Amino acid sequence: MRHRMKRNKLNRYGTHRVSLMRNLAKEIIEHGTIMTTTVKAKVGKEYIEKLLTKAVKAYKIKDENKPESVALRRQIFAELGDRRLVNKLVDEIAPKYVGRNGGYMRVIKVGARRGDGAELSVLQLVD
Repeated sequence: MRHRMKRNKLNRYGTHRVSLMRNLAKEIIEHGTIMTTTVKAKVGKEYIEKLLTKAVKAYKIKDENKPESVALRRQIFAELGDRRLVNKLVDEIAPKYVGRNGGYMRVIKVGARRGDGAELSVLQLVD
């Protein structure tokens, strides 16, 4: 039975999959858009939107003149492992999405890759 088996494994073992998602998230935060396969883009979209939700919550707490949420920043840091990217995510990217309830990412199908025919997509932040 496959009850509650939602995750797409991407034909990788656990630590490799986690590393792939972290690298996708880092590239999206740094560049705003990347081109990857459609399956990776769909899984990465879910992963990155969870990080963005935490970043938006951290920004809201900071914006309401309450003590800054260090806990949310630490949770994001645990995923990304780069303090510079955490600061960029919370201070620069999150303010754009304060009034938005999810749907921070967009997947646009581009076509097939020339070498192996894999379906490519562009994964980008919605403006």
